[in-house]
Amino acid sequence: MAFSPPTLASETIAHIGSFPIRNSMVMGWIAMAVLIIGAIIFKRRSGRLVPKGFQNFVEVLIEGLFNFFNSITQDRAQTKKFFPIVATIFIFVIISNWMGIFPGVGPIGFYEEHEGLEIFIPYLRSGYADVNMTLALAIISVVATQIYGMVSLGFFHYAGKFFVNPLKDFIGSFVGLLELISEFAKMISFSFRLFGNIFAGEVLLVVIGFLAPFIAPLPFYGLEIFVGFVQALVFSLLTLVFMKMAVTSHHEHAH
Repeated sequence: MAFSPPTLASETIAHIGSFPIRNSMVMGWIAMAVLIIGAIIFKRRSGRLVPKGFQNFVEVLIEGLFNFFNSITQDRAQTKKFFPIVATIFIFVIISNWMGIFPGVGPIGFYEEHEGLEIFIPYLRSGYADVNMTLALAIISVVATQIYGMVSLGFFHYAGKFFVNPLKDFIGSFVGLLELISEFAKMISFSFRLFGNIFAGEVLLVVIGFLAPFIAPLPFYGLEIFVGFVQALVFSLLTLVFMKMAVTSHHEHAH
């Protein structure tokens, strides 16, 4: 069997009309299906006064995440406001990351001829090993942060963080421009931080599995579970911190 390393771009496995279905997209759909089904099951069982089983697990998870995020914001009202999107990001990213190491994800696929070469196309691939997926999540995070900032402070007050009259405050104008650039830079840093770690883990598992299958990859699977958790936590925490900063006025920053 020839060694076929993962490609940087995800691969198309089917088409719906002219719309391409990519393997990383399918993994994203499966992760969303897991969350939706889990939410439906929890809703049906959430009426129990004494929680047990799945209901107990979900309640412990949500309460633990809420208390942890609240320890970051130090403001319960803000935590309630940010929690739905931040917790969703954490749970969705960690499920997607962990699903990427399930048996059958990566090694099962088909060969396709491309420019005279046979290329292996896996049916399933870790969702965040595709930079398009991480970029989409980064855009959602950054746009939501701007919306929270404008709603909390008002459009003009929030815009005042970035646009300052250079005739009145040249230094403040320059700093505001840098902050505006940093908002766009967040999308890039968010995207490539998550993509780089997950893609590197995917390549590592493929290489180790090819060189020494069966026993040797096991420690690396454990490492990937840990990395998947850390990356989900980092992405959600950075989103939370940026949202906290967005709803904080200049005067509160100075204080």
